Amino acid sequence: MRLPCLLQPRILKQALTALFSRPYTTTFPKTPYEPIPQFRGRPRYNEKECIGCGACAEVCPSKCIDLVDDLGGATPVRRLVQHLDQCIWCGQCERYCPTKEGIKQSTEWDCVGFKREDFEEKVEKELLLCEVCGSVIAPVDQVRWLVKQLGPLAYTNPTVMLVAGRDLAIVDEGVKAEAENPLRADRLMIQCPRCRRKTAYAV
Repeated sequence: MRLPCLLQPRILKQALTALFSRPYTTTFPKTPYEPIPQFRGRPRYNEKECIGCGACAEVCPSKCIDLVDDLGGATPVRRLVQHLDQCIWCGQCERYCPTKEGIKQSTEWDCVGFKREDFEEKVEKELLLCEVCGSVIAPVDQVRWLVKQLGPLAYTNPTVMLVAGRDLAIVDEGVKAEAENPLRADRLMIQCPRCRRKTAYAV
């Protein structure tokens, strides 16, 4: 005669062993869970290290990072907004960040919120505009980072040189070209590539 399932020696031994042994599960939320350092959690921007270049938005496969240039205010700014509810936590934004520190994945995994703003990560950067046509060149922090990377070679480009000189307070800000057509004398201005080509061929 076959014994009931719970009275079979093998199953009875497993049941008694499990009854008097420690549980295999964690005690979360009583004890907070600490993931390993290599855990790919919620991406976070670093305000000081981010240069606002937008590389993270370009490589994001889920397109969860919006890049918006706001030129209507007193100071033109670029906003990078990362939407966590669309993020797949792949780590491409951190991998392709030029500074390697602008956006990094944290070990945050328990992301709970009651508003859409709770699932957004934002950063704002001042934009550098062409002094001739007013088009966007790049965020100011990106040009400053470029100055540091190039070293003395930064002084071979007038726009990069002028940004470096402005930080040293040896260049006046807000100098505008009065003529509709830029002249060769206007080469020492902060210009976009299109206007710089015009001044290069001006007579």
